[in-house]
Amino acid sequence: MKPSPTIGIVGSAGTYGRWLRRFFSTHLGLRVLGHDPGDPDADPPQALLDQADVLLFATPIRVTAALIDDYVRMSAGREAGKLWLDITSIKQGAVEAMLRSRAEVVGLHPMTAPPKAPTMKGRVLVVCEARLDRWRPWLRSLLDALEGECVYASAQRHDEMMALVQAMVHASHLAQAGVLEEYAARLGGLEAIMPFRSASFELDVAIAARILSLNPAIYEEIQFGNTHAAEVLDRLLERLAELRDLVRRGDDEARARFRERFLRSREGFGARALAEGNYAYERVGYLLADLVGSRYTSVHLPDDRPGSLCTLLHVFERHGVSLESIHSSRTPGGEVHFRIGFVRGTDPAGLAAAVEEIGRSGIGRVLESG
Repeated sequence: MKPSPTIGIVGSAGTYGRWLRRFFSTHLGLRVLGHDPGDPDADPPQALLDQADVLLFATPIRVTAALIDDYVRMSAGREAGKLWLDITSIKQGAVEAMLRSRAEVVGLHPMTAPPKAPTMKGRVLVVCEARLDRWRPWLRSLLDALEGECVYASAQRHDEMMALVQAMVHASHLAQAGVLEEYAARLGGLEAIMPFRSASFELDVAIAARILSLNPAIYEEIQFGNTHAAEVLDRLLERLAELRDLVRRGDDEARARFRERFLRSREGFGARALAEGNYAYERVGYLLADLVGSRYTSVHLPDDRPGSLCTLLHVFERHGVSLESIHSSRTPGGEVHFRIGFVRGTDPAGLAAAVEEIGRSGIGRVLESG
């Protein structure tokens, strides 16, 4: 095992491949080779097999296992003593294919789209150790550098969990999206429905929009590529059909059955999970309320150092402007933007003076102000 190994990424031109290439080269200072059939400047597969100490597959789920088998044949034993990784959303096929090599093998699944941040801090990363010995210390250092919340599981257990965490959740929201599309056509479009939103509805629409905005091939394979998905969808359909039938009956016996069959799920959740989930929902609700407030200013701080935010906040203090909320977000380019909300009755002149000083002094770049 080399202390500074060369990394080879198969699928380096894909979205996650590009993020990982930046992470390995910029964040860790490692030499990175990459091959992608759609990239004319890609390194050839033989270069990755000859020179890469760590080979990572960041390829579409549907082709990953067959592609790994191709690399096993091309490598012809040269992979012995090296480390092979994959980052697909379905683990069993990929891990089993990598195990047909002589390399050490670990499956990884980042439970997020490529982050805008330089690391995976605050995001879950599932780790499926299949054959790991000499590369264990280096893998530990990699996971530490990624800063994700690591969860360890076998490939089979991972896929069983993904049938619930991904396949069921995505299917529910895609079904909702289809119903919304049908009813929106009658009611004047989604923009006519949104003013009536609850926090739950707004979150569900946001999740559906997220799914529909990203790569459709990923969501297709999460359903079709997981052998455990159909069983979970059967259970979901059974529950929905039962609920529909009870609602159609509508009598007191049906209502009692509804309470027994559906609302008693709280017992399965447990008191702690209910309390934590309810609190998380309330926090998200407060965030949504803050983000639609009409009195706000969005600012980017170009001087990213300790104390920069404090300097910004002192400007509002000097002009007598009281803050109601402050939230940060990161742009696709990686800039951190602060959205600052102000209390009702804020003096417009004082706020305008504070905003003018922020821009004039160079403390921050004002993006928009409401």
